[in-house]
Amino acid sequence: MTDERRPETPAEADGTTGLLTALGKMMKLLRERKGLTQKQFGEMVGYGPDAISSMERGVRTIRPEVLEQADALLEAGGLFLEAIPEVREAMAKVRTRHPEWYRGYAAMEAEAVELHQYSINAVHGLLQTEAHAHAVFAKRRPFLDEETIEKRVADRLSRQQLFSRRPAPVVSYVIEEHVLDRPIGGREVHAEQLRHLLTVSHMQNVEIQVMPTRVEEHPNMDSAFNLLAPKKHPQVAYTEAQGYPRLITDPEEVRKIADRYGIMRAVALPPRETRTLIEKKLEEL
Repeated sequence: MTDERRPETPAEADGTTGLLTALGKMMKLLRERKGLTQKQFGEMVGYGPDAISSMERGVRTIRPEVLEQADALLEAGGLFLEAIPEVREAMAKVRTRHPEWYRGYAAMEAEAVELHQYSINAVHGLLQTEAHAHAVFAKRRPFLDEETIEKRVADRLSRQQLFSRRPAPVVSYVIEEHVLDRPIGGREVHAEQLRHLLTVSHMQNVEIQVMPTRVEEHPNMDSAFNLLAPKKHPQVAYTEAQGYPRLITDPEEVRKIADRYGIMRAVALPPRETRTLIEKKLEEL
């Protein structure tokens, strides 16, 4: 009998998957012994129930600060504290699992002091729930196999850890209103995604604004883009169209994009009105 094995994913090859899965299982076991729901435990450590679920299943890295809190709250007796060095190493390895052309940008994103994004057709990856991200990759053409989908979802969720980084980066979004009307993944997944946007919008370092469809004049009828301010480096811009990325470092080009973004923020709904609109769309589902 031949030994036919599927190829290892990068995460499996470097041991990251096994570490995250083991830690997640232990955290779940200790949480349940304490009689805590994922929501209750999440409130204690500053994460939502979906994020806790992802951590317990090994899909999302449990950050060192969460391990520190979990060790005390769940009375792990130092078990989680001992794993922190390995987790830090795993987090570094996670960054290398992005496609080669994306790694430079991913590294800057992870350490940026400011991030500003304009979304024209989809919810930005850093704002996506696990279910939404899975739906996005599952419907991509050409089709991806399930193993690849799970890996890409995991990589996307790992990037979201920057929201809880200390010191926290300054983050803002301008999202076209029609993005909020497209029920990616179905009604329940879409409702969860809208609720997640509301949750993130209440973070002290994050501002989300919606560009109303009714706006008659728009300063940017081109593609979506990201603006990054890497630590101790000049601001850069990033765009991607049909899988072709472009990292823009020319100061004059970056200035023009930043200027358009500033105008868009002035035209878009303020954060408070944006939350009201999202709540209304949730009620209408």
